[in-house]
Amino acid sequence: MILLFFAITVTGQNQKYVTVKRTLKLMGSRFEITVVSINEDLGHINIQEAIGEIRRIEKMISAWDTTSETHQINKNAGIKPVKVSRELFKLIERAKQISEITNGAFDISYASMDEIWRFDGSMKSMPSKEQIRASVAKVGYEKIILDSAESTVYLREKGMKISFGAIGKGYAADKAKELLVSKQVVAGIINAAGDLTTWGTKASGEKWLIGIANPLSKDKIFSWVPLLESSVATSGNYEKFVTINGKKYTHIIDPRTGYPSFGINSVSVFAKSAELCDALATAIFIMGRDAGLSLINQLGGPEVIIVDSDNKIHKSSGILFDNNP
Repeated sequence: MILLFFAITVTGQNQKYVTVKRTLKLMGSRFEITVVSINEDLGHINIQEAIGEIRRIEKMISAWDTTSETHQINKNAGIKPVKVSRELFKLIERAKQISEITNGAFDISYASMDEIWRFDGSMKSMPSKEQIRASVAKVGYEKIILDSAESTVYLREKGMKISFGAIGKGYAADKAKELLVSKQVVAGIINAAGDLTTWGTKASGEKWLIGIANPLSKDKIFSWVPLLESSVATSGNYEKFVTINGKKYTHIIDPRTGYPSFGINSVSVFAKSAELCDALATAIFIMGRDAGLSLINQLGGPEVIIVDSDNKIHKSSGILFDNNP
C-alpha cells in the first residue's frame, strides 16, 4: 500500500473523542474506515452505516452482478439503450467529461481489454498485435451514448463494456464520507485501497497526515503531506504487473493503444473529491509526466506528485513537501 495514514485519539476542550477503525474487504479491495466519535459504540455504528453505503454503490456499479444496472448496460451493448438511476447516469456523465479533458487516457469503456491482459499470474506470453487491435476497437468513450431526458445509457457497439475500476472506489469513498458527515461524525478517513478521503481535524487543529511511500521501497516514506477536507488517490505499478521475457508490464493499460503504460512508477493526485483523484491518477499515469503536469496546471485545484521510472519525484506547484512529521 503506497499510502499510509495515522489515526489517533483526540481530545477537545469539552469533549473527549475516541478513534474507531475497521478494516475489511469491500468491492474486491481492502477498505479501512476510521471515525472520530464521542464513544466506541457510536463509532462502530457509524462505520457499519458507511459499509452499507459502500455496498450499495458496489451493487450499482458491479459489472459482475447480473442484477446491477451496469451489467444490464453491458448486456445490451449494440442492442438498445438501458434506463438507469440518475445517480449512475451522472457518474457515467462525469466519467465521459474526464475522458474528454484527458484525450481518452481515462476511459470507462476499456473493460473489453481485460480479456487479453491478465495480471493474476496466468499470463505467460504477450497478446498478439491482432488481439490488441481487436480489443481497442471496442473501446471509446465517444461510443457511450447518453440521453439525459430519458436517463438512458447505450453502448453503440456489440461487445463493448464499461467498468468503474478506475473511478468506482473513489466514488464509494466520497459517498461514505458524505453519509458520515450527514450523521454529524466530526472527523474521519475512508481509505479505499489507496483512494483516500478525509474530513475534520484533530481537536488541536492539526490536519490529518499521510505518508507517501517510495514505490520501489514501500517501507520508506519520501514525503509527508497534510490533508484538510481533502482526498488523495494513487496509481502505481507496484502491485499488479506481469513479467514477460524479463520485461515488466503494468496493469494500467492505455485504452487508446491497448498496451501497458511505461515511464511512471506512481502518481498521487490530491483534490476535494476522491472520485476525481481516482480518475486523474489513472489518466496521468497513462499520459506521462509532462502531459500530466500540464493537465493539472490547467485544471487549477487538483495537485499531483509523480514518481517517474527513474524514481525521480515531480510535483505540481501547490505541493509542499514535509519530510519531518
